[in-house]
Amino acid sequence: MKLWRNALCSLFLIALALFLVACSSDSQTSTKEDKKDETDSATEEQDGTTDEATDEGEEKEQVTIVYARGVDTTPGTDMVIEAFEKKFPHIKIESREMPADTGQSHDQYVTAFSSQSTEIDVFNADVIWPAEFAQANYALELDRLIERDGIDMDAYFPGTVAAANFNGKQWAMPQYTDAGVFYYRTDIVEEPPTTWDELIEQANALKGQEGTEFGYILQAAQYEGLITNAIEFIASYGGQVIDEDNNVVVDSPETVKAIEKMAEVVGSDFVPGNILNFQEIDTENAFIEGKSVFARNWPYMQSSSNDEEKSKIAGKIAITTLPAGDAGNAAALGGWMTMINRYSEHPEEAWEFVKFISGEEGQKITAVNGGRAPTLKALYDDQEVKEASELFANPDFAAVLESAVSRPVTPIYPEVSDIMQIEISKVLAGDQSAQEAATNMQTKIEAAMNE
Repeated sequence: MKLWRNALCSLFLIALALFLVACSSDSQTSTKEDKKDETDSATEEQDGTTDEATDEGEEKEQVTIVYARGVDTTPGTDMVIEAFEKKFPHIKIESREMPADTGQSHDQYVTAFSSQSTEIDVFNADVIWPAEFAQANYALELDRLIERDGIDMDAYFPGTVAAANFNGKQWAMPQYTDAGVFYYRTDIVEEPPTTWDELIEQANALKGQEGTEFGYILQAAQYEGLITNAIEFIASYGGQVIDEDNNVVVDSPETVKAIEKMAEVVGSDFVPGNILNFQEIDTENAFIEGKSVFARNWPYMQSSSNDEEKSKIAGKIAITTLPAGDAGNAAALGGWMTMINRYSEHPEEAWEFVKFISGEEGQKITAVNGGRAPTLKALYDDQEVKEASELFANPDFAAVLESAVSRPVTPIYPEVSDIMQIEISKVLAGDQSAQEAATNMQTKIEAAMNE
């Protein structure tokens, strides 16, 4: 009996030893497999890939972006879209032409975005719209995207960037630009005036030469063109209407002096007697007829002035920056921006398109094939861009763009413009002083902004 118990005990000890060895082996195997899984997982994370993401057969989701823009009779827009779609084959651009009348386009955008429509993803905006659309919550703020993708905003002409900056944030990207230009007759003028006082002196002295009737012509009718001219005077003397913090600052000695100088020019004997009715077309017609020594207009007039079929002064004109006041040269900014609808269902793809058309490749395409002036400084050194237009090859034009200033950046720009038109027109007509106009503008613009 005792022998039997000893045998059972030995068998139990042997079985227990075998069990412990087996457990130890399973544990080591399991640990090795766990470590292998952890290593494989870490490798996938380090590579930035997973089994799901590394499926080479998987394609990006096809997305269609609706791009609303103005009328373009050149191939520029179609070519830039084609180039983008080739670079980003998963993004298709549906181009939607808006009315040629910018007021109608503006109203259609407001109607769509106020109802939070997702129909339009990217849209072109007049340089005076960004603040309004930002305030109304129609536009997507771009600062985070600009910073993330390392976009150098200093590469653009400063005025084009400032026009889309509201409340310290960037709401649009500059696409193509325009600015006020000073024209002069090369067969009459040896050296163009560099200051407003020099202009007055030369315009008086040269009026009548080579069959001219006037020394200088500009836009002084009561309409938006009056504001672009007034802003050029105001900025050249260091004045502002609304500052970067949305404060109304128009009632200043600088602004008063600028309006006085503008009134001196408009009230002189060297401008047409009906100068208070002059708009761009009147300026153009008078200049190409050879009636004025100097003129202020937009860049487009260079082409018509040199058109031998309709211009009497073809080959006898040149451009430069507008005359300077106490603070330097200034040219009113025109042109168009590109914005993203805040309610777009494809903001990332929309941003890719905005980056492209406002970037160097996109702007070069529209400059060479569409005649649109780039907002990127470097493109004016590009040989193909220079060859596309005499204007782009002219270093004076780049200097004009460098001095360009935006009109007041405010969500209520139309109301501000109306107030300024009325008050400045009264000064030009001799019905009130520059100081009275500045005081009235200060009061009325503040009241409008506080409504």
